[in-house]
Amino acid sequence: MPQLRVVVLWHQHQPFYKDLVTGQYRLPWTRLHALKDYYGMVKLLDEFPQVHQTFNLVPSLITQIQDYVSGDAQDPFLQVATKPAKDLTQQERRFALQYLFQANPVNVIGRYPRYRELWEKFHGSDALPERAEKYFQDQDLTDLQVLSQIGWFDEYFLEEKDIAELIRKGRNYTLEDQKFVITRERELLAQVLPVHAKAAKEGLIEISTSPFYHPISPLLCDTQAGAVSSPGLPLPQNRFRHPDDAREQLLRGLDLHKKVFGVRPKGVWPSEGSVSEETLSIACELGVKWMATDEGVLGRTLGIDFSRDGYGHLNSDLAHKLYTIYRYENGDTRMNMIFRDHTLSDLIGFVYSGMPPQDAANNLIHKIKQSAQPILSTGQDAMVPIILDGENAWEYYPHSGREFLRRFYDALQNDPGMEAVTVTEAIARHRNTSTLKTLVPGSWINANFNVWIGAPEDNKSWDYLYHARNFYAQAAPDATEKQRKLAYEEILIAEGSDWNWWYGPEHHSANDRDFDELYRKHLSNVYQALGATPPDYLLQPISGEAVRPSFTAQSAYIHPKITGDMVRYFEWMGAASYKADQRSSAMHGKRFLMDAIFAGIDEKFVYGRLDFTGKVPQEPFEVVVNLESWCNHAAKPRRELRLDASMKAGRIESWKITPEKNKFAAESTDSEDIPRVALSKNFEFRVPLTRLLAAPLDIEKIRGTQTSDLLAVRLRLRFSLWQNQLPVDALPVEGWMELELLAEEDLLAAGS
Repeated sequence: MPQLRVVVLWHQHQPFYKDLVTGQYRLPWTRLHALKDYYGMVKLLDEFPQVHQTFNLVPSLITQIQDYVSGDAQDPFLQVATKPAKDLTQQERRFALQYLFQANPVNVIGRYPRYRELWEKFHGSDALPERAEKYFQDQDLTDLQVLSQIGWFDEYFLEEKDIAELIRKGRNYTLEDQKFVITRERELLAQVLPVHAKAAKEGLIEISTSPFYHPISPLLCDTQAGAVSSPGLPLPQNRFRHPDDAREQLLRGLDLHKKVFGVRPKGVWPSEGSVSEETLSIACELGVKWMATDEGVLGRTLGIDFSRDGYGHLNSDLAHKLYTIYRYENGDTRMNMIFRDHTLSDLIGFVYSGMPPQDAANNLIHKIKQSAQPILSTGQDAMVPIILDGENAWEYYPHSGREFLRRFYDALQNDPGMEAVTVTEAIARHRNTSTLKTLVPGSWINANFNVWIGAPEDNKSWDYLYHARNFYAQAAPDATEKQRKLAYEEILIAEGSDWNWWYGPEHHSANDRDFDELYRKHLSNVYQALGATPPDYLLQPISGEAVRPSFTAQSAYIHPKITGDMVRYFEWMGAASYKADQRSSAMHGKRFLMDAIFAGIDEKFVYGRLDFTGKVPQEPFEVVVNLESWCNHAAKPRRELRLDASMKAGRIESWKITPEKNKFAAESTDSEDIPRVALSKNFEFRVPLTRLLAAPLDIEKIRGTQTSDLLAVRLRLRFSLWQNQLPVDALPVEGWMELELLAEEDLLAAGS
């Protein structure tokens, strides 16, 4: 019988946050993700011994974890979480408020009622620390300090008796509780690398590596590779060519792996899946047996497009080309290669978090089988590779995605036609290997390097790196060995991919400024280490002002006609609005189909509007609007409604409104009070407030009465767009859009 082998590779990586001169870590994400994700992702496989997987640990991540375990690492987030609240300076209190809420508001913050309560208090002051600090007493800050750490604890750690007891306490934490959490953090971090080593020794996992500081190696070899993969791409003024650095980065990664895990790794996930013929040659010389990248690189190499049908499946010929192992042979270079299924990987990264765990796991198993079926039906084995970040997706899943993974792994383990294997196991067992004689350079993002080079900010950063690298070459011969070693280490750090990830138009985070400053600090350290003064330009930011998703609260009643055929600007004036930020953050690949949403009330209705990115999709899709009404101090919504509208060829085929338990028809004999939906250039709806057991409140009439606690005081809305029964886009991405249920004069007063 032909065999379906599923190769899952989790890429574990964080930027190098440490300033080697000061010894300070600028950002806390290595520590927090090591607490939350890395341990449990491997430990979970103890429950599924037949599910073998590959974990890629970037060397600079390993060294940072070791630094925290040793107790040498310090970051300002940890310092402010450790210090007694009564001793915090005003600057530290504001820092705590600004940064200790940097977590998913639903799945991390919302999991702990007191943490959510503090988050709401902070956002009640427009999320501005200088406004909010007067509302936070010492006890509030202590609770924030403790819960902001617990929120990042792994699911397995949360089950430990002492931690579970602390969580049950809920609030009013003491200084002893605070000290306990910080002490336990270090103990838990110490388990991360050993659990990987143990699983690898038992054959449950294979551990692969990457170049040490995660550089885009083809661009280190020659920045001209950017124009090879994207002809006409604007390049930096100065051509950076240092294949010797690319070799050093990979050699150091291989050596550290051997030192930590006792064996030399067979495989490499190149940083961001970035490959070129020159980097394959370097890897082959260093003894690497396999490398992996994206299907887009294979497609460009073969001159084909791995386009899929409406259900995400390849035709038979394309499936045969993708779901196999390749042998690259060119001159003296020999390398086994696999190419990730982009669609399946992105389903885990961006889609399945919006589905019940069992439904998501069933869908993934079905799609894997359907993808491989054209090959299996010919009697040949199929190898389906799924490769993605092993940490960033899980904030968007309840309970860090563990229930989804359990159901997925259980199906893999118990299906006799499927086998979950490591990359090396797949290579050893696979027949009918294909051959490549050439390889087009590219990465896992659009089969080019445009995220890291080409934009003005990217090119400026490469020019700064070029000048620092040249200065090192000129000054190093006259420097001491200690100076040379420190300066070269800073060069290698600055060559990492993460700095340019945040430059240019593609990505942003709440820490853009920190990344910019840290990159320029690494370059400045090169000059300082060699006894020189850094150039003045390194004092100036590279990144421009970031564009953020915008939210505007409702400021007046609206009375729009529900037609969908055009945007009547004045009819929607005063509506609440939320505009998408179509730039990704730590993960790349999300589809953006929704541009903005609008919502508002009048005396009788709640109205909503969805503007699409581009034209209305012609393929079938569904719009789902979830609506909730909430009372003061309530633990759950007063009423929940769900509006489902099915579209095809740019028209509404059907729609319905479903209460929490009962279904009722969308029609009514009273034409003035019925719900309405419309689709043309945009999607619009209205729903009577009575359906939500809600009505605008007159503040003066209910102020001070017990009745006020029984009345709905706000509405919450969330829009999502579905295709093929999968949620592919949503606004807001996290949480809800909220509307205050106020009389018009009160709403106008609040807006002013």
